[in-house]
Amino acid sequence: MTVSETDLLALEVREGQYGEAVASIEPGGAEFIPLDERHGRPSHLFWTWMSPNFEFSTVFVGVIGVLFFGLSFWQSVAAIVLGSVLGASVHGVLSARGPLYGVPQMVLSRLSFGHWGNVLPAGLQALTAGIGWFAVNSVSGALALNTLTHLPKLLCLLVIAVIQISVALYGHNLIHVFERFAFPVLLVAFGLGAIWTFGKAHYGGAGHPIPGGFLIELAATFGYAAGWNPYAADYTRYLPPDTNRRATGLWAGLGLGVSCIALEVLGAASATIATKQDLSPTSAFTAPYPTFVADLVLLAIAIGAIAANVINIYSGSMSFLTVGIKLHATLRRALAATVFGIVGFIVAWTGLNNVSRYENFLLIIAYWLGPWIAVVLVDQVLRRMPSATVLYDTRYTNWAGPIAMVVGMAVSIPLFCNQTKYVGPIPKHHPGVGDLTFEVGFVIAAVLYAVLFGFTRKGALLPKDAVR
Repeated sequence: MTVSETDLLALEVREGQYGEAVASIEPGGAEFIPLDERHGRPSHLFWTWMSPNFEFSTVFVGVIGVLFFGLSFWQSVAAIVLGSVLGASVHGVLSARGPLYGVPQMVLSRLSFGHWGNVLPAGLQALTAGIGWFAVNSVSGALALNTLTHLPKLLCLLVIAVIQISVALYGHNLIHVFERFAFPVLLVAFGLGAIWTFGKAHYGGAGHPIPGGFLIELAATFGYAAGWNPYAADYTRYLPPDTNRRATGLWAGLGLGVSCIALEVLGAASATIATKQDLSPTSAFTAPYPTFVADLVLLAIAIGAIAANVINIYSGSMSFLTVGIKLHATLRRALAATVFGIVGFIVAWTGLNNVSRYENFLLIIAYWLGPWIAVVLVDQVLRRMPSATVLYDTRYTNWAGPIAMVVGMAVSIPLFCNQTKYVGPIPKHHPGVGDLTFEVGFVIAAVLYAVLFGFTRKGALLPKDAVR
């Protein structure tokens, strides 16, 4: 594949020299990565996406199926596998486009939404990644560190936040290196813990699920895996443009899918083990372990939280820059990452002693992701190989994308939402349907975008001088 001179003139090219440097702060922001800066191999994506999911938030998604929705262990496993495979498959498809276009995922989203219409998904992503997920993971990491060291919770949160912000500040290359070295530590720690968890778990019984509990758990597991989808191309855009696309998608999807399934199944098994009622979530999880193993797993939970949040801060800051915010500095992405880290720390601080406030966040992440994914995938099918020339063109519009996404959300959320704070009329009168918000939102947005794209095809299509 080559990038034509016309394409290069139309793209915002990242300034500065970076290459494979690890100890240097990545310059620029959400711009196109020059061809002479490309490096890496698809296989590296395996641990890049394994390590961020070796953390307690992943475990908790498996816990809620048994503990809150009343599913049996095996019912939870079925929902976990199906939801994770679906989310990981989409992740692979989106990751495969990174080397070809050399831009972040939310810049690619402009193809489907237009330059200004893309503010909707990019803004939501900046909030959920850079602040929401940062707070959720920071709290679990801080609680684990507090249980391990008995230091004040706030101090533990501060330690976790400083490390996370520092790694994200340096950027792409250090993140990949951090995930690589964290992977074996996390694998050994959680592997040892799994021996005791699976040895003491109770696998019998049909469970006593709430009406629609299986579908709610399915939505939660998909939402968790799909929560990484808007980051996909962020970590493949530095790969050479001729990198094998199947290998890129396969390694990214495998890393995400295997880690989600493994940790969520571990969480489901841990929920079948009786523990004291007054323990924190992380303490209850490690209660069945010998002291040495418990301490090692608690340390791994803290490391896993950092592994997840360096990606959340990095991609959240790039989504923020994609919205159209102009920071006139070579290190605009690093500055945005620092700001997001500080704001996320403050949000985490307010909920440090009230973990339950984040439970709904884990479940509703799929509500906006479903319609967004539908639009992006349908657009990719309809256009196959669009040009890159409009990615930074503020005049480019494609209102079919934001209209389809908004309508998908506006119909699915009020009617099908099934959360503790609000239950829509459909699940209220028919509890057995569970929570079909994602599924309905996806279908509505996909169909509507396909129809609107047909009407606006002339304006939405890109020039023929596409990136080949």
